[in-house]
Amino acid sequence: MRTPRVEIEYCTGCRWGLRAGWMAQELLVSFEAELAEVALVPGRVGGVFVVRLDGEILFDRGAVGRFPELRELKQALRDRIAPGRSLGHSDRDTEGAKAEPTPR
Repeated sequence: MRTPRVEIEYCTGCRWGLRAGWMAQELLVSFEAELAEVALVPGRVGGVFVVRLDGEILFDRGAVGRFPELRELKQALRDRIAPGRSLGHSDRDTEGAKAEPTPR
């Protein structure tokens, strides 16, 4: 398996494949030089939406009770594979101030 590898497991019964595909595309565009691959994994459990980096859970919809915001997902990924790298507008919070890096 090539690393770093992002895996987005999604509920097929819920029809979340388009959301997973959109997030995968956004991560590939933002981290094209850093990521080896982004995989879409059809989930076997109803309601699943989990994003993993090399097996480590970055975001679990079931645990948090909502989908990830793209900004927070990019920040969490950046903090692990390219610390210190600017994400441009994704580093800004809703007030326009620079957001703090996501803690590990």
